Amino acid sequence: MIIFGSKSYLYQLAILTLVCGRCGNPAAHTLKKRVSKFTLFFVPLFAFSTKFTTQCTFCGAEQQIGKEQAQQLEATQAQGGGGQEHLGAPEPGRNPYQR
Repeated sequence: MIIFGSKSYLYQLAILTLVCGRCGNPAAHTLKKRVSKFTLFFVPLFAFSTKFTTQCTFCGAEQQIGKEQAQQLEATQAQGGGGQEHLGAPEPGRNPYQR
């Protein structure tokens, strides 16, 4: 009897501050990588699927992105120091919570 199957691994690559395409809020987004591997007798042998996604922490919307775009976002996170792009400071004398 041969026992085979698959197993998925989820890696969190970065946390970035981006403007959400669904809700329009500047919020933290997690950049995730999901790798699915073929297993034989519960031993992972090789990866057959790799997907990259971003998820908004404000509204929960998840968007699948390509490998190149994920690498670009990861590179900007490495350059930005901590992975968060800071929004500009409010104008002096203006309430930052008023539109």
